Amino acid sequence: MNTLRILTAAATASAASAFTIQPPSTSTTSTQLHMGLFDGVKDAFAAPAVERSSIDSERETPIDRWMGWSVVSENDKAQQQAAMTPDFVDAMDESNYVSVDLEKPMGIVFEENDSEFGGIFVQSLKEGGVADINGVLQEGDQLVAVNEMKVSGLAFDDALGAIIDSEGETTKLLLFRGTSKDFYGKTGASQAWVDEFVAKGGVEVSAPAQTE
Repeated sequence: MNTLRILTAAATASAASAFTIQPPSTSTTSTQLHMGLFDGVKDAFAAPAVERSSIDSERETPIDRWMGWSVVSENDKAQQQAAMTPDFVDAMDESNYVSVDLEKPMGIVFEENDSEFGGIFVQSLKEGGVADINGVLQEGDQLVAVNEMKVSGLAFDDALGAIIDSEGETTKLLLFRGTSKDFYGKTGASQAWVDEFVAKGGVEVSAPAQTE
């Protein structure tokens, strides 16, 4: 009987040792330590001076995005380069627009831009005509809107048709004083900006030029 109790006790002790609770693993602490190390590296390199740095878009790497470094787009580079040229005209500057309110016939000869841009521009003014006497328009001005209708980028017949179909004693024309490349090119005004600009009426009608 005593032998049976001894065997039973030994078996119980052996089973208990099989379920001994092991001390918690330190792997989590180690992982946290390593993550903290990389966060420290990121924080060190994410100083304000570095955040303001920029790189070309074709050289962007995953680590650039992770670090939050800015990337210069092709359009940004084109605008920066264009702004450095002396003949650049900013199509998103309202001071580069003129507006006239003229009777028909206006005496304006319009010409279509190259097919890559569309739209029409003032090719010439008929001597002694309404626009010529008004004295505001110049050759090369890009037609942007007729009254409250945007016509920039339209085909010749459609853009000119807006003037022909306009009603009232006078017709308001909004024009950009710059080249087709300045207006329609990569450095030109965005469609959203032009839409908003035309919707609010563009710029005030320019006073007729004083004649001697």
